[in-house]
Amino acid sequence: MRKILITNDDGIEEDGLIRLAVTAKEFGEVWVVAPETQRSAASQSITLRHSIEAWEHDFPVEGVHAYACNGTPADCVRIGVLSIVPGKPDKVFTGINLGYNTASDLQYSATAGAAFEASFQDVDAIAFSEGFDKEHEVTRRYLKEIMAELIDRSLPKNSIWNVNFPGCSLEEFKGILRDAKVSQDAFFQDRYIMTKIGEGRYSFMVDGILKHTAEDGTDLRAIYDNQISIGVAKNIS
Repeated sequence: MRKILITNDDGIEEDGLIRLAVTAKEFGEVWVVAPETQRSAASQSITLRHSIEAWEHDFPVEGVHAYACNGTPADCVRIGVLSIVPGKPDKVFTGINLGYNTASDLQYSATAGAAFEASFQDVDAIAFSEGFDKEHEVTRRYLKEIMAELIDRSLPKNSIWNVNFPGCSLEEFKGILRDAKVSQDAFFQDRYIMTKIGEGRYSFMVDGILKHTAEDGTDLRAIYDNQISIGVAKNIS
């Protein structure tokens, strides 16, 4: 039976991870190794200077082998692939991330970073992300279909499948953009709010202004157009 390793960056108790595991069970034996708490924007960072721990976790999906970990999402993939899943997983899924992973956000995303770590370990990976809507109608309708479409498709070295589900209703949904390119634009225009907190000392809080521009045929344009985007993202050329 196919073995599937799943992780995320929102924490092992997040709804998106649980929904991903439920669907993945239809395609194989599922193992979860996920951060105990929120670890977004960790990119592909790993822990080198001290040990990390993993422990069995009471997961709400029957038949899933689950471990929480105090490391990064990339750490979770490394110990899952190299030590926890017997004989190495056949596939790695990451997500379902709460919030899009498109355009320049990919370089910060730990959802994508964990998937890239899987590719470094010679395991094909799919990163799944979705909007902040409460119902996730499009994800619920199309997750299994897209998982079936991609699960047996091979990838070039250091590449991942990157899938984003729009945060709209099924009535507003405009279809699937396949072969979506990674946008060279950005979802947010970043800025920092600076506050003086002492003599010569300041605090900085990131704040983003939502942009609405993106090139045609890209992941970001698809999200603006209420489409699912499916594309290959590359790490090291």
